[in-house]
Amino acid sequence: MNSRSTYLLALAATGALVLSGCGGGTLGGDETTSDGPIKIGVLVPQSGVYKSLGDDMLAGFQVYLEEHDNKLGGADVEVVLADEGETADSGKAAADKLVKQDKVTVVTGVVSSAVMNGVADLFETSKIPLVGSNASPTTLTDATYIWRTSYVNDEPGEALGKYVAENVDGGVYFLAADYQAGKDEVEGFKKTFEPAGGEIVDEVYTPFPATSNYQPFLANAKSSGAKALFSFYAGGAAVEFVKQYDQFGLKGEIAHYSAGFLTEGGVLNGQGPAAEGTFTSMNYNYDLDNELNKAFVEAYQAKTDRTPTTYAMASYDAAKVLDLAIKEAGGKADPEAINTAIGKITEIESPRGTWTWSDMGTPVQMWYLREVKDVDGKLANVVIQELGKLGDN
Repeated sequence: MNSRSTYLLALAATGALVLSGCGGGTLGGDETTSDGPIKIGVLVPQSGVYKSLGDDMLAGFQVYLEEHDNKLGGADVEVVLADEGETADSGKAAADKLVKQDKVTVVTGVVSSAVMNGVADLFETSKIPLVGSNASPTTLTDATYIWRTSYVNDEPGEALGKYVAENVDGGVYFLAADYQAGKDEVEGFKKTFEPAGGEIVDEVYTPFPATSNYQPFLANAKSSGAKALFSFYAGGAAVEFVKQYDQFGLKGEIAHYSAGFLTEGGVLNGQGPAAEGTFTSMNYNYDLDNELNKAFVEAYQAKTDRTPTTYAMASYDAAKVLDLAIKEAGGKADPEAINTAIGKITEIESPRGTWTWSDMGTPVQMWYLREVKDVDGKLANVVIQELGKLGDN
């Protein structure tokens, strides 16, 4: 167990989460006041290859705010948006500005694992909580002020490895973007793939973000004799990769499995029919059958005219975590009190279903196998089965 403290939250009759056993109020109690709006930094890409992910994350956070009269924990908030860009340097510069110049109380967002690694010391030394809603490198194991409402980077691969080993009759080729998240996904996949008897044909990483022509890599995969390919790409790179997978003759010949980011959100529209038949693992899908998800999907579609993604859902949940924590901290712009309150949350009712914090400050949650299918004339990720729960320490 690390330094994060936890205790149980009870569910109120209305379905709202209530902090118990700490002497604090509940979400149903009197409104608290603060000395002024609490500044919330939202650090997401507004330019570069991952802009679409950043747009989803921002929209998910905004949906929660709009549902709660632009208040969190009863306090007025001011959102300060910063452009993460697509490099570790651009993300770190944006985070530095949020913390040192804008004087935010808490930050959420972060798409890139390289950025997360680059800013970890900033938040730990500044004692400013970061409630990340996407990037979650496996190397980030002992932080006190960094939480993530998404997953750990290797979990999409880990959730899928055993299934592929048991359902593919032959070797698997690995092809992923050459940065922390790509390597984490491959290692996670191998963690369950190899013990289940899976055979690795080759493991190749493509330069990021420089690679746009995947033909040489796909040609090698095609001639390798592999029966399936496991990949990791996201954003604009995912569109090009899936299209070229089809163009260069792999679709229909080599089964394609990937972390769910490959076909998540707007990239699926860009990929078009080339994506049909692709299998992915993900911790969320817009069609999960629970009341909170139905309401979230309706609100998100009304705001964006899109179905929500895992990026939007995790950012919605980040806002909920901050709502609970700021309420427990008395509605004040007190970073350390808010961080302590985050650690006391042990159960979150979410559009993905109920989840809890692991000892590392990441979700313990269910994972799903999905396939891209034509649903009423439109391509969609469709849940095929549960792959199991991950996140327990």
